[in-house]
Amino acid sequence: MNILALDLGTSSVRGLVLDEETQPVPGALARRKVSLAIGDDGTGTLDGPSYLACLVECLDELSDAGHLRDVELVAVSGQWHSVIPLARGGEPLGPAVTWLDTRPTPPASSRGPVDADDYHQRTGTWWHRGYWSVRLPWLRERAGSRVARFTGLVEYLLGELLDEAPMSISQASGTGLLDLRTLTWDAEALSLAGARVDQLPGLAPMGWHGRLRPEHAKRWAALAGVPWSAPVGDGAASNVGSGCVDPSRAAVTVGTSAAVRLLQRVPAGQELPRLPERLWRYRVDHDHVVTGAAYSSGGNLFAWANRELRLPVGAELDAALALVPPGGGRPADVRFGGDRPPGLAPAGSGELRGLSFGTTAVDILAGLMQGLCEMVAEDLGVLESTVDRQVSVVLGGGAMAASVWWRQAFAAALAPRDVSHQRNPEIGATGAALVALGRFEEAAGLADIGRTDELISPTTAGPSRPQDRS
Repeated sequence: MNILALDLGTSSVRGLVLDEETQPVPGALARRKVSLAIGDDGTGTLDGPSYLACLVECLDELSDAGHLRDVELVAVSGQWHSVIPLARGGEPLGPAVTWLDTRPTPPASSRGPVDADDYHQRTGTWWHRGYWSVRLPWLRERAGSRVARFTGLVEYLLGELLDEAPMSISQASGTGLLDLRTLTWDAEALSLAGARVDQLPGLAPMGWHGRLRPEHAKRWAALAGVPWSAPVGDGAASNVGSGCVDPSRAAVTVGTSAAVRLLQRVPAGQELPRLPERLWRYRVDHDHVVTGAAYSSGGNLFAWANRELRLPVGAELDAALALVPPGGGRPADVRFGGDRPPGLAPAGSGELRGLSFGTTAVDILAGLMQGLCEMVAEDLGVLESTVDRQVSVVLGGGAMAASVWWRQAFAAALAPRDVSHQRNPEIGATGAALVALGRFEEAAGLADIGRTDELISPTTAGPSRPQDRS
């Protein structure tokens, strides 16, 4: 049995075919970049129809190459937090507001939750611009009475392709409107959002599967009748794909953005462990939760530096970074895109410090990468307080796969913890497939995790040249 795994990310949409052991089928990968609109005012949006066109192109490419012939299940990893206002007929009234958008502000007339801590414990979130409790009133104010309902980008895309597209429990938890214990929309969160249940997507029951609409089943005949599993939030999928499926092992994932997360089994209806004030908590599915912290900066730091600083490329960049020991570089505040919840720093809060005429572009890049390491290390300490133990760490994501130096810097910043590296760059898609198959207990064994001989010990004096680029 093959699985088609879709990763609906912020910077790209990807489709890949995995075999029954969730290993990639050679050559069966299609990828399209998507255009994220960003601005100094905090804009961070994606155009829904354009994104859908990219997804369709990926499916066409895989179909034309014959890669969909043996697919028996479709699994989806999708970005959390995005929201699109819809008109009565279902057409978008604007672009998808993504996690990166810092413009939404609370209504002046609202004072927020009655008990902020209780609200945080129930929903795993805060009354914050990153969640629908603040975003929906802001969008309604901008779009006016034309707004009939709201949906996420993932639900919009699947709604265009499938016979039905309710919101998975995992995706619903990323809205900030879900009670994580009862798995129902939270009454106070709905009140803050100024929304009724009928203005939100329906919630997918356990075991839900969708099917392609007839017109799409004709286009992709190999997928006709194939079940589509409920989407998994990208962060949760990344943890599973990294093999981090119990409280002994945390995932540090760096893609476009970055996060540190810990997964635990807490079935619906069961009392949740107490959540520290600075951490969020979402659902993986009906039986598991993921707790952690996220950052607006990650691989986008490298992308910015590469675009603006005329960095050397390839082996020349590797050699230059190898001369900068972990912990080196120039001091930096990496909040270029502002804070993710619960922080409130706006977009444009990034800083570079300690510059001189001798500062190189590589020094600046190393400082940016180190700045993220330090933020993660601090929050990992808070995350460990929820399990009363020091955890091991698995580094993963596209940015980690691309940079030996960044892996070294994380190993130094997270010492003395055991730090390893997940070599599979498609951890989101792989994790979504494992969740769809219900194979949590096998995730650690299937993950391509290697002990990090390439990683520099924090006690090593001076830089070494890594030999293993995997």
